[in-house]
Amino acid sequence: MRDEVFKNVISKQFEFDESVASVFDDMVSRSVPFYKQTQELIVLFLSKRLGQGAKVVDLGCSTATTLLELYRLRPDLELVGLDSSPAMLQRATNRANGYGAKLNLIQADILEYDYGKADAVLLNYTLQFIRPIKRDDFVKKIFSSLEYDGLFVFSEKLVYDDKKLDLEMINIYQEYKEAQGYSKFEIAQKRQALENVLIPYSENENKELCKNAGFSSVETFFKWANFASFIAFKQTIN
Repeated sequence: MRDEVFKNVISKQFEFDESVASVFDDMVSRSVPFYKQTQELIVLFLSKRLGQGAKVVDLGCSTATTLLELYRLRPDLELVGLDSSPAMLQRATNRANGYGAKLNLIQADILEYDYGKADAVLLNYTLQFIRPIKRDDFVKKIFSSLEYDGLFVFSEKLVYDDKKLDLEMINIYQEYKEAQGYSKFEIAQKRQALENVLIPYSENENKELCKNAGFSSVETFFKWANFASFIAFKQTIN
């Protein structure tokens, strides 16, 4: 279905309810620059890096697009997806059943749920929705959950420290969304709905968050304007 959620005047803040879940795949593909290419890169990297039977946990898995692509390339992996939205999980379950994919999909609060040890944790465009006061402890939880030599892969919307540059990137991003078919009214409506719900960090703040949690290194492997994807490495114990 085509995303037309913000064609009408909004009456509430943004949430991943049925109206969003029903158009989510169209929404994210038209709202996040190079979304498909980034997902493909993540999947290819993990499929080559992870060992036989490794466990991957996708926090905020939405409709399970990343997990399904991983399953296609590496059906031997243990694939777990968590999401707090029942509407998202229902669509993820339907898609997994349609592909015959063995995914463990769980409706849960990713801040509270104990998903055990993992070889890789994914968190794509989800950390930005977690209140800043809780992010430090949450990333520390992810670090603790990873096996040594484990990977934390995440993608985020960014802000820039240089305010003029930040505004220029916001304007470029608005032009991008208009080119995807969104009207200025829809863009303004969504921005209003996301105010105080989506709170982005800068590239350096995201890296510092990981280093403070204990990750040995963090690399930016993709960036376009005010969007970026990162890989944080948990060092092998000596």
